[in-house]
Amino acid sequence: MPQAASRPFKNRPDAGRLLAEHLRQYAGRDDLLVLALPRGGVPVAYEVARALHAPLDVFIVRKLGVPGHEEYAMGAVASGGIRVINEQAIHDLALSEETLERVAAAELAELNRRERVYRGDRPEPTVEGRTVILVDDGLATGTSMKAAVKALKSRKPARLVVAVPIAARDTCAALARDVDEVVCAVTPEHFHAVGLWYQNFNQTTDEEVHDLLDKGRRP
Repeated sequence: MPQAASRPFKNRPDAGRLLAEHLRQYAGRDDLLVLALPRGGVPVAYEVARALHAPLDVFIVRKLGVPGHEEYAMGAVASGGIRVINEQAIHDLALSEETLERVAAAELAELNRRERVYRGDRPEPTVEGRTVILVDDGLATGTSMKAAVKALKSRKPARLVVAVPIAARDTCAALARDVDEVVCAVTPEHFHAVGLWYQNFNQTTDEEVHDLLDKGRRP
């Protein structure tokens, strides 16, 4: 477990500024769109979008946590009704279809609520034919990111890039097979959890997400 002094990021905005340095080649592109996975990915993506002079929006994904052990993902749902299932978790824990559907229904309802809160009456951004950088505050198993990637690829972006400040090496390698580029700024040898690499990993609120999206709506 990393000590406080060895954690590379002060907070999410600090991580976003570092990540932006790894994405400078995309700055100023007319077709560029930065999408954040809420909530924690939004402060990171805001700094990336600002540095690259790109518009910012969200792409909402909800993890399907195992009842009683919600930190363990048995899958994820993403905007557009896309679902990714962790078949290994379902098998190992002998989870029923009824359990999966119950959790999925609850998370889909929360996904729809967040769509309304974060975007309001604004339409979803156009993805087709654009260069899309998909940002989160870190990747452990990558289940939520995989759901987002699957959903976004169905919308036919010209180029899809996954970018995070911190990630497990194996997760970065696995995602690289599904997108055009994966940018993981820091990949520690011994990863543990995402939050352990931040000095401040306080939960991002809905209000913060809404405010950052308002500021980042235009480059």
